[in-house]
Amino acid sequence: MGLLSGKTALIFGVANDHSIAWGIADAFAREGAQLGFSYQGEVLEKRVRPLAESVSSKFVEACDVTKDEDIAVIMDKAKAAFGEIDILVHSVAFANRDELGGPYYNTSRAGFHLAMDISVYSFTALARAALPIMRTGGSMLTLSYLGAMRAVTHYNVMGVAKAALEASVRYLAADLGPDEKHIRVNAISAGPIRTLAAAGVSGFKAMHSEFKNIAPLRRNVTIEDVGNAALYLCSNLAAGVTGEVHYVDSGYNVIGVPSLEDGAEK
Repeated sequence: MGLLSGKTALIFGVANDHSIAWGIADAFAREGAQLGFSYQGEVLEKRVRPLAESVSSKFVEACDVTKDEDIAVIMDKAKAAFGEIDILVHSVAFANRDELGGPYYNTSRAGFHLAMDISVYSFTALARAALPIMRTGGSMLTLSYLGAMRAVTHYNVMGVAKAALEASVRYLAADLGPDEKHIRVNAISAGPIRTLAAAGVSGFKAMHSEFKNIAPLRRNVTIEDVGNAALYLCSNLAAGVTGEVHYVDSGYNVIGVPSLEDGAEK
């Protein structure tokens, strides 16, 4: 029996086999979960379907998370396919590439709205729509980054969006915990990982390279690391955990001043 045997997870945000969402899906499948996937656009569909097939999932549906009608449709389809679900994973974020370089104060009004809508509000919208088909004791999970708490060069509006997302986790946890279904809501704040989304952040490669010289564990983080942490948070092992932002970043978030010893560059 796996940790998620008998449970069903609906996962938003897989783009390819390097996605954090795929690391989570793979860990869930390994521990016996039944999986459903959502994608946006034909290009991503061609990547997601073979991955879904590799974990014996037949539920692969399109959803534009900026449209409430699309979200309602996919939840209806999930209800028809699964009856109920136990886990909702939100690994969706977007900002225009030109908003992720230069100073934050140059963020456009339209760019700000877009980043907030896709990266923040979509989690709230999905949570609300999924609640009727969530089983008692279910779990909702989203993905954040240290840029929500610290000013990270070039992360800009996405850092502001992640801060709002982490606040949403706390408010959703406060709302859904006392609900008769006692739904738990958490976030994982992962270290920098080379994903399709990360490629849009100016200077990401250099930051990723330096990360392992500063983080206490002296190594980069993998999608497998995040997948295993997600497995814990969405399983019964974390039955008493909600409203938390769980760091999976080799300890990077605890460092105040980078050490120049033990391999860190001078």
